Amino acid sequence: MSVDHRRTTANVRVLDARGEPLRDTDVTVEQRRHAFAFGNIGFDLIPLANAETTEDAASRAAFGGASLEGLTSLSEHWLELFNTATLPFYWRGFEPTEGVPDTERLLTTAHWFADRGVTVKGHPLTWHTLAPEWLLGRPDAEVEKLQRGRIRREVSNFSGVIDTWDAINEVVIMPVFTAEENAITRLARRIGRIPMIRLAFTEAREANPAATLILNDFDLSSAYECLIEGVLEAGIQVDAIGLQTHMHQGYWGEEKMLAMVDRFARYGLPLHLTETTLLSGDLMPPEIVDLNDYQIPSWPSTPDGEARQADEIERHYRSLVGHPAVQAINYWGITDDGAWLGAPGGLIRSDGTPKPSFDALKSLIKGEWWLPRSRLRTDAEGRVAVSGFFGDYAIDAHGSTASVTLAAGTTDLEVRVS
Repeated sequence: MSVDHRRTTANVRVLDARGEPLRDTDVTVEQRRHAFAFGNIGFDLIPLANAETTEDAASRAAFGGASLEGLTSLSEHWLELFNTATLPFYWRGFEPTEGVPDTERLLTTAHWFADRGVTVKGHPLTWHTLAPEWLLGRPDAEVEKLQRGRIRREVSNFSGVIDTWDAINEVVIMPVFTAEENAITRLARRIGRIPMIRLAFTEAREANPAATLILNDFDLSSAYECLIEGVLEAGIQVDAIGLQTHMHQGYWGEEKMLAMVDRFARYGLPLHLTETTLLSGDLMPPEIVDLNDYQIPSWPSTPDGEARQADEIERHYRSLVGHPAVQAINYWGITDDGAWLGAPGGLIRSDGTPKPSFDALKSLIKGEWWLPRSRLRTDAEGRVAVSGFFGDYAIDAHGSTASVTLAAGTTDLEVRVS
């Protein structure tokens, strides 16, 4: 698929501080940010953002987490590629003791990313897995009240720095989940899937009317389609559909992936590929149904696997960025160090060195799909043609800089440098 639908050419009229056109003048133009959300989890960088110096403090992550040594270098690699960070709000880890949420630590982390120009997303507000153990034994009415309050608290406390949320996660399986006893599954079994979704979206929307709220699932079968249809028919406002694509058992290939994307694109909502993984080592056996059931003592990255991962990363991103319904791709892990399931799914090896997949993705995001600092010249009317991917650009003239945004339908802009 072509990516031309993500590009535009705008005629930008450059004015000086007095509002006069800068005619026949050399200017420099440089892309600063993609509009497309190229994301990754930011779990590993929570200790760095909070200046934590001991592994004991850093170990409070819900899923793994890289060792403290090398986090500065890891953060530099992270920021080279990604403009959107997902932070963990798994209720059990976020509030292990009732009434003592990890708000300040996550808020500090969210600001750390935002200060570096990164959009921050929270994941998830409602999920049966990793529900607090202290909810067990509470009556359903109290569980519902606590769940509603938890949503309002997080969305309100983080408003302005986290305005995008996976409002509810994996609802298809939620009321029939049997891997562990939890109070959220019990509540979902009693009230039903669509009321659970309404609960999550209503509370989050009231706490932050400007928030982008996502319905997220790993079950990409017709069951999810039926659920989405029921949700939309019930009048629940969903801002984006989340699609998980952990490919520990092998890359699906462009044909299968795009056929799946087409099925969900028919609802007319933006699609977020919320959780993507491709391995650089041996693949998980195909007979494994629940990925969490595959536990092995060592799962190394291999040279052949790294070459395969680099090829698949490039193909995967090209195909999805080429699909007009896709708005975001969130890769699930920057490094193999502390990776989910111990799998070699990162773009950085455990020793901190980049894999070929890192370079392959960088060649797209910051290479082929990026406008580097370029010298252009305005015409007799002070106009210059700026061509590039939708996103934010800086225009510099005579030592002063102004910003412009290229978006769909943008044809003529005016900017004043002073």
